[in-house]
Amino acid sequence: MKRYYFDIQHGSQFIRDDEGVELPHSDAAREEATAALAEMASGWARNRPHHHIAIKVRDDHGPILQASASFVLKPSCDLKASGWHRNEILDAD
Repeated sequence: MKRYYFDIQHGSQFIRDDEGVELPHSDAAREEATAALAEMASGWARNRPHHHIAIKVRDDHGPILQASASFVLKPSCDLKASGWHRNEILDAD
């Protein structure tokens, strides 16, 4: 098994993973990064209206992938000014 490292870029903060985790292949590392990103995103709406985070996955030879997500919470007055209407979303289903 290979060792994969999951570095986190959280705004201007960078957290380097020096420990890593052993996984059977790069697809498992991708799944791990995706699950971690989803878990971190679950609390964003409660804490701040704008948020961006990235997980940079690397092995002993260098970077292999990056998973990132952004969250933006806008007040409804901003949406109305931009021409968005709730019924447009409901009618799209």
